[in-house]
Amino acid sequence: MDLNKLTSEEYNAYVQSKAKPSPMGKNMVWAFLVGGGICVIGQALMDWYKSMGLGVEAAGTAVSVTLIFVTALLTGIGIFDNFAKHAGAGTLVPITGFANAVVAPAMEFKQEGFVTGTAAKLFTVAGPVLVYGISASVIYGIILWLSKLF
Repeated sequence: MDLNKLTSEEYNAYVQSKAKPSPMGKNMVWAFLVGGGICVIGQALMDWYKSMGLGVEAAGTAVSVTLIFVTALLTGIGIFDNFAKHAGAGTLVPITGFANAVVAPAMEFKQEGFVTGTAAKLFTVAGPVLVYGISASVIYGIILWLSKLF
């Protein structure tokens, strides 16, 4: 079979015939368990920080910083990506997934140098998230402010 002479519909049918089906049920349960496990770790950290005398807000901040630091560290030394390959979508718990998304491109391009590699790629994923997040918060703030005027 010459794949270069296939129409796009024939090619798609060929690819579908060769692709193994995804075990969606198993993947969803695994993602739930892994994501839930990360959340349990976050809650345990929260309880621990509160037991150390931090208030709820300060403990929440400390949990966020800890999860981001640990994920960035594990991504930097190559452990988090291997974990994510087996854990699947459960590692996309927003705070750990975001930390991994920021660090991974920077690590990928570190051989290009600190400025043109690591620093330039650090915000490849985070940049758009920050831009749209900040823009949305400004728009929502203006809408809230206008709604209180009328």
